[in-house]
Amino acid sequence: MTSSPASELAPDFALSAYDYELPSDRIAQDPVTPRDTSRLLVVRGDRNLQHQHFYDLPQFLEAGDLLVFNNTKVIPARMYGQKLSGVPVEILLMEPVGLNRWLALVKPGKRLPIGSTIVFREDVKATVEGIEATSRARELQFHIPAGADLDKIIDQLGKLPLPPYVTDSHADPERYQTIYAEISGAIAAPTAGLHFTESLFQTLADKGIDKAFVTLHVGLGTFRPVETEDITQHVMHNEWYEVSEQTIAKIKETKANGGRVIGVGSTVARSLESANYQAYRGKTNLMIYPSYEWKVLDAMVTNFHLPKSTLLMMVSSFLGKDGRELLMSTYQEAIAKDYRFYSFGDAMLIFK
Repeated sequence: MTSSPASELAPDFALSAYDYELPSDRIAQDPVTPRDTSRLLVVRGDRNLQHQHFYDLPQFLEAGDLLVFNNTKVIPARMYGQKLSGVPVEILLMEPVGLNRWLALVKPGKRLPIGSTIVFREDVKATVEGIEATSRARELQFHIPAGADLDKIIDQLGKLPLPPYVTDSHADPERYQTIYAEISGAIAAPTAGLHFTESLFQTLADKGIDKAFVTLHVGLGTFRPVETEDITQHVMHNEWYEVSEQTIAKIKETKANGGRVIGVGSTVARSLESANYQAYRGKTNLMIYPSYEWKVLDAMVTNFHLPKSTLLMMVSSFLGKDGRELLMSTYQEAIAKDYRFYSFGDAMLIFK
């Protein structure tokens, strides 16, 4: 497919239409305590916005509704080493691609061609054995002591990879994990879930609201910048996900009984829409933007997203006709009302 000139693009398909200015002091550097005291902006298609707190979530849900969460767990994916020459090297592990072999983003990339060696510890090294074409990530083959477990070594040497816009955080590492994080593999948290507490779970359960889980290991696909003005030409990077038979059964039962399915986060949305009412274990590169026909979700909990991101495009699509305009005006109101943005920021509850 060839890309259309920018002048011919409908606004919903133009990257520049998803841009906005955010004052730097609106970027949350630390989470609030308790988690569920963050703010919640409730959005419906009628532009009637409601300003609440996250602990108010149960009042917008009904008995028989189903919340679906992503139970991925962030790994300490940021590691520091050096070249044999002593030059410092920083890597961000993305996904395993073989025995003791990982795809990783590296800095400085230009100085790490195929054949380079990175030393993390005297007995832990990695060799660059390939370069992935689209992301320019390196395939690293780790060399570790016989009988050693690379996952345990990563736990020892790695650090939790906070996003680059979180530059002055005092948060404990566990605050960048959901309280239900279980299956290791993500390089970033499914941040819509960071607002939930045990007491909020209890309130939801008492009201007859059920929960289910999927797993999507948040990776480069979620954050890779869109570099084409025609957003339909952007190719998403694959991310691994799993939707179980049990979760699909709960979703079908909820729908059959007239309940609503609420996805907690964009990663849940991608998982359920990719699976399309079928149990699945594999990878998805589904990109959702305006004109997409939603199949599963009735509502979505999500944080505020970066300008020009695929996540903004997904949420715009979820709001239906004129969804992009509604979302961008909603963001302007959130900025004016001093909402906190991004990973440690506030949340939105959006009804389709």
